[in-house]
Amino acid sequence: MKVGMIRCMQTEDYCPGTGDFQTVRARAGAFRGEDEVEVVGFINCGGCPGKKVVLRARSLVAQGADTIAFTSCIQKGSPIGYPCPFAKRMKELVQKEVGENIRILDYTHDAQ
Repeated sequence: MKVGMIRCMQTEDYCPGTGDFQTVRARAGAFRGEDEVEVVGFINCGGCPGKKVVLRARSLVAQGADTIAFTSCIQKGSPIGYPCPFAKRMKELVQKEVGENIRILDYTHDAQ
């Protein structure tokens, strides 16, 4: 798996993505059962309401991503306790843009 991760711009001041990278290394969370995981990029959504998410997902695919992971801060609201109200729509728009051959993950790790 070559994964590009999209995180919440609002959480950047609180979280450097450590949990996401630890989860990849441990093959835990959304990466459980994967033999090999390479992170090709780690970028934010561009700010509410996910203004640049499609452009950024397209860029991650251009860098070789075969999987786009919306990090746990988007779906589960960690660490600020506020899940993204635009998560479902962002996922729909990204899937439409990148096509069905690109896998979309709803989260990366369990909330910490």
